Amino acid sequence: MFIYNTLSGKKEEVKNTGRTLRLFVCGPTVYDYAHIGHARTYLVFDSIVRYLRYRNFDVFYLQNITDIDDKIIERGKSEKRSPFALVKSFEKKYLEDMKNLGIVSVNEYAPASKFIPEIVRQVQALIKKGYAYEAEDGYYFDISKFKDYGKLAHRTVEAAEDSTSRIDTGKDKINKGDFALWKFVSSKNPTGKKIKIIKGEPAWNTSLGWGRPGWHIEDTAISEKFFGPQYDLHGGAVDLKFPHHEAEIAQQEAASGKHPFVKTWMHTGFLLINGKKMSKSLKNFLTIRDFLKEYPPEVLRWMVLRHHYRSPVNYTNALAEQARTEILKLTDLVNKLNMVIKNNKKIVSSGDMHIHIEKLQRSFHETLDDDFNTPEFMGHLFASEAMYQDKLWGVSAEDAKKLKEFIDSTLDILGIKLKTYKIPRDIQKIANDREKFRGSKQFMQSDALRKKLKGLGYSLEDTPLGPWLKPI
Repeated sequence: MFIYNTLSGKKEEVKNTGRTLRLFVCGPTVYDYAHIGHARTYLVFDSIVRYLRYRNFDVFYLQNITDIDDKIIERGKSEKRSPFALVKSFEKKYLEDMKNLGIVSVNEYAPASKFIPEIVRQVQALIKKGYAYEAEDGYYFDISKFKDYGKLAHRTVEAAEDSTSRIDTGKDKINKGDFALWKFVSSKNPTGKKIKIIKGEPAWNTSLGWGRPGWHIEDTAISEKFFGPQYDLHGGAVDLKFPHHEAEIAQQEAASGKHPFVKTWMHTGFLLINGKKMSKSLKNFLTIRDFLKEYPPEVLRWMVLRHHYRSPVNYTNALAEQARTEILKLTDLVNKLNMVIKNNKKIVSSGDMHIHIEKLQRSFHETLDDDFNTPEFMGHLFASEAMYQDKLWGVSAEDAKKLKEFIDSTLDILGIKLKTYKIPRDIQKIANDREKFRGSKQFMQSDALRKKLKGLGYSLEDTPLGPWLKPI
């Protein structure tokens, strides 16, 4: 199995050593509803973990939740709402969205606010080792002290500092690119509780002073708590590569003195909407919830997996409709296979199906073992659907069962479940009556019953094995 490592810029072999494979993926900042860009990343890693487990890797999948952040504070202030109440509400909604999308592979969701002691200890370690300094508004990481800064994004320190990426502001920072580790919330030191809200900002009473963590330190403190100073895989969207992931590397390697912090870095490509970055001001911001009002969750997963995880996706309504059409075609195929299984028990297996499924199984392993190339495999699977449409009714029940089981089990590994059409008895009776009229060439009555079925929400297809029904 080979995975493209952003750090090295090449595909590298990942071996199953029998020990737990530790994966950390950057979760959302819970100040708003999650959008389909978030969904793209989390659906990708859910499918990757499902496949790894199918291949007998013991994977522990950890995802943080950023529940302390400038955006949260700003929204809380604008709505005159406690930041704690805000994040509690949106964290709940986010977890509901993940459940609705069928994302089940995460072992642990870790909100940053639960790990303040670990964050403080890591900042203290950086201060002690000379990588952090105190400024007027908090403690900062001195990027000039970390000689490898920029190695993930393949930038020099100078290029990094000239970047327009999100960088912490501060009046007396040593370097422009220095980032906050701990932000002072009040110059006056209130006493009493361990945690307070001061002028709309959450603040913890620690040895660093009253304050809150910077964005980057939250993730390394969490991952160190669960995995130690080094682990196997780190994933996230490509826009987090700099400065967020770059800062994580600098923090953890500086604090522990060990490198590499993470062996393999994986990044999902951008998701655009109609060729543009998602933005509320452009009115092209599509939440997961709004998408699911129009489409079932498997459509979004199918659309995501139809693109390589590192490639950009340009979302359009036409792309979603294409995904829905392809899923419906496969769903029709497996339901027709059910009909063949029931009716063609006397036909002898030709042996061709066994060869065909072996090729598909080989394709499944080869494509996904090659940096999770899901679009190539799904193309092979869809070609199979087209190949069997015309000759399906002459396939033996045994062969039909083999093909159906392969399609169902393979898609289930990737997180896609195809529906089985359940036809009510009264609907089936109408179809049978219509078949009798058709057999006796009473076409007027036959057409009337077909129209009746359509009005009741069912389409009918005449096949060599009899009428085949499906919900419209």
